[in-house]
Amino acid sequence: MDNNIIKEHDTYLSNYASRFYVTCDTLVFTVQNEEGKENSNDLDDKKLKIALVKRENTPYKNEWALPGGFVKKEQETTYQAAMRKLYEEISLKDIYIEQLYTWDDVSRDPREHILSVSYMALVNSDEIKIKAGNHAKDARWFEVNKKFKQLNKSLTDYGYIKEEIYEIILTNKDIKIVGTIKEIITVKGSIKQKRTEVMKDENIAFDHIKIISYALERLKNKVDYTDIMFNLLPQYFTIAQAHSTYKLLTGKDYTNQNFRKKFKYKLIETDKKSKKYSPKPARLYKLNINWDQEQ
Repeated sequence: MDNNIIKEHDTYLSNYASRFYVTCDTLVFTVQNEEGKENSNDLDDKKLKIALVKRENTPYKNEWALPGGFVKKEQETTYQAAMRKLYEEISLKDIYIEQLYTWDDVSRDPREHILSVSYMALVNSDEIKIKAGNHAKDARWFEVNKKFKQLNKSLTDYGYIKEEIYEIILTNKDIKIVGTIKEIITVKGSIKQKRTEVMKDENIAFDHIKIISYALERLKNKVDYTDIMFNLLPQYFTIAQAHSTYKLLTGKDYTNQNFRKKFKYKLIETDKKSKKYSPKPARLYKLNINWDQEQ
């Protein structure tokens, strides 16, 4: 091959070699008793929690973050990198994760323009434990609370702009992480657009409070039309257990009878019973894995 062609080819490749880097971040949710009530059988003591790690490297050294890291170029996909980092940082493997969203704000990382592909998992913490791996200083479950704070709405010539402000609080014993999120919805005629701004974040790395907020909203919307919620439950569960988990994810409340009616296609009644969450034996159910074919 002509030397000029080779030189031109090498120059072309160098221009495109490292435009920006790619990372992955994974949100692992579970349901556990709140702190101080670990042995309680009261379903009202159940709380939604998320796995966070304490970073061992800069930037944000010693701050809390989602498990994740850089994708190895030409060696793995973002999915493979996410699974690798789950094991390296919180000692999890062989769990189901699904892609959530891609984050590409140019200023989301102080080092470079670094894109992150986020994944999400729901696990039953009775069956799956987390602990810090070789690439994290610490790993813990943090209780998750997202609270509505304020609504602002203004009319425009073509529609309106609505701002919803939420506070996200993550706690583990004496550790408290607080973030304030503004969700801005712009309606112009028949076009509706939504964007999210971080107003405040404390003790958490990168834009991870924003990613957590997005995941909570996605979970809330997915519960009704998928079976993702059942990943948080044991194989056999009571209606009250499933109902309690549903409330944690969506904030919606039903009577147990109406909840059973709403989820009738997803539930199979078994001949098993349990006294764990009731003074008298309660019927146990399991997920109907063919529910989407029987509606």
